[in-house]
Amino acid sequence: MNLLAKLFLFSSLWLPLSALALFDQCQDLFPAQQIPSTAQVGRDLCFDDFAVYYSPSDKKPIYTVEKLNGEKLQAPHPRRTNQFYEEARLPAHERALLADYRGSGYDRGHNVPAGDMTSERGMAQSFSLANMMPQARQNNQGIWAKRVEEPTRMYIKRAPGNVYVFTGSVGNAGSIGKGKVTIPSHLYKLVYDPAKKLAWAYWVENTDDAQMTAPISYAELIQRTGIDFHLALEGSESKSSKPAEKSSSESKPTVGGWYPVFFDQYSAEKLVTLISHIKAGKVASVQIQYDRNLELAQKLVQEIQVQSSLQATLSQSSPPDSANVIYERNRVIAIVRSK
Repeated sequence: MNLLAKLFLFSSLWLPLSALALFDQCQDLFPAQQIPSTAQVGRDLCFDDFAVYYSPSDKKPIYTVEKLNGEKLQAPHPRRTNQFYEEARLPAHERALLADYRGSGYDRGHNVPAGDMTSERGMAQSFSLANMMPQARQNNQGIWAKRVEEPTRMYIKRAPGNVYVFTGSVGNAGSIGKGKVTIPSHLYKLVYDPAKKLAWAYWVENTDDAQMTAPISYAELIQRTGIDFHLALEGSESKSSKPAEKSSSESKPTVGGWYPVFFDQYSAEKLVTLISHIKAGKVASVQIQYDRNLELAQKLVQEIQVQSSLQATLSQSSPPDSANVIYERNRVIAIVRSK
């Protein structure tokens, strides 16, 4: 992407919102590179292996998209990090915060599952709070994980080509935290197999005692969500001309935009790499997030500022206590924004 386009994307974060999502850096993640149409206003966020259309008013995804295949899902998976972080590329007043979920009784429910990630960067990025929705705890760990996410992966592992998965939520069952993150009433996962021109959607109530029902049709999902995903299905014509999809043999550029670098302890190697990227003009900004290890966080900020012209910022982000998850509270995270 050229410099002018990059500047436009960055500046657009500070302009009034619209319902036009560009996804300029990651259109290849969408079927035939067609972006869904919706009246909901939001921010389009590209990650390495998925994309998020994010609602600044609800502070959760409107929808997410992944392009998956059997070869990818059967590849070795990195260790699950459980390191949730606040999405630094969103304006501060639009971000969901770790504190919003603390003591809420709701899980930080992944839209794009960590279990779909096959790279360390993808795994790390999947824990962005921009990828989370307040989800009933037993729902997240039970019916959603076992009867929605896992069957979806099983289907994709058997499919001959790429399969696209959209995940999102609708409705308003209240909110959590001072940031008022909207609790959705219902969750959905849309699975699209372009080779068979076949699509279906799981539709699940966001409660601990939700019951599994038969998948709904693509047409019914459009009616319930108000989102047209522009899918070419059997017996239907495309609603708009669609450019040819990139060949799977073409290399996909690393997108990222923002990405986290974890420091469980001081690492000269990681710091040297980061500073070399800064000096090479590849980094626009760095935010150092910490929970309890302020000393390490301050040391990283100091060395970045001494060894480069970049002014790193410091931010405390404390994850909520959980009986089910052990957090590495001394870990410090450098949130790096690439140019």
